[in-house]
Amino acid sequence: MKMHAIRVTKTGGPEQLEYVEVDRPSPREGEALVRIEAIGVNFIDVYHRTGLYKLELPFTPGSEAAGVVEEVGANVRDVKPGDRVAYAMVPGAYSEYAIAPAWKLVTLPEGIDSRTAAAAMLQGMTAHYLAASTFPLNEGHAALVHAAAGGVGGILVQMAKQRGARVFGTASTSKLDIVREDGADAVIDYTTSDFESEVMRLTNNRGVDVVYDSVGKTTFDKSLESLALRGMLVLFGQSSGPVTSFEPSRLAKKGTFLTRPSLAHYTTTREELLWRARDLFDAMQSGAVKLRIDRELALRDAAEAHRLLEGRKTAGKVLLIP
Repeated sequence: MKMHAIRVTKTGGPEQLEYVEVDRPSPREGEALVRIEAIGVNFIDVYHRTGLYKLELPFTPGSEAAGVVEEVGANVRDVKPGDRVAYAMVPGAYSEYAIAPAWKLVTLPEGIDSRTAAAAMLQGMTAHYLAASTFPLNEGHAALVHAAAGGVGGILVQMAKQRGARVFGTASTSKLDIVREDGADAVIDYTTSDFESEVMRLTNNRGVDVVYDSVGKTTFDKSLESLALRGMLVLFGQSSGPVTSFEPSRLAKKGTFLTRPSLAHYTTTREELLWRARDLFDAMQSGAVKLRIDRELALRDAAEAHRLLEGRKTAGKVLLIP
């Protein structure tokens, strides 16, 4: 049987995302075939397409989707055909059908549809591991969240407030209201203000306990300087480009901790995966965490989705619908 998918045969601009007809795969032992209903578009997909994060060519991009289990391979006990499921961190999501390790599939609760799940899995669980595990936030902590109007940033602000932290969020002028709506205690316009100076002013020159930085190159230096004594810089993305080499002795100034985590480091077992997903779904169903879906595009329009993401023209999640 045939299906449609997006393929990348050489790296470069969005035009490298080709809509093609390919053979539908079959699940092997421990795998499930998922009929995809919604696909989440993420910046890591851009990194793969451009070759910043190298994958063997050709490949189908995307690592987050939701749909219905169509078929399972041998020795699969975690899911069965007909189950509504979602997943993240599994390559090949830009497709009408996709293969996933069964243990990485999360069964969706009533009240969470495929579009909502595809918008939440990667960014929501990323926000969860950042706030709950990498630097476990508690009442009394102060946190700076860069790109606070973005997909991870918006959820992270809400989760940080849920945990009792004082939150500062940076965003561009047009997106400041979004950060306020998510509950940030202070919003910093990075286009007109120096966020380091603002953070030090707002904390009486103490600095924040943690900086969650998904921007990278253009924010790294000032993020370091915005930290309090023994603070932690969590560098979990690089939308402005990779951080250049720096002298580790700079961390000695305040006894600073620096980490470069990813969701894969924090979902190494099914138990941990289900804990994060259930916490996320519970927060969404209670209203403590609200998602923003900017728009939905057809799968064949994946190139346009990447242009929107790279051009900073979205205020929420972009979904592809097969």
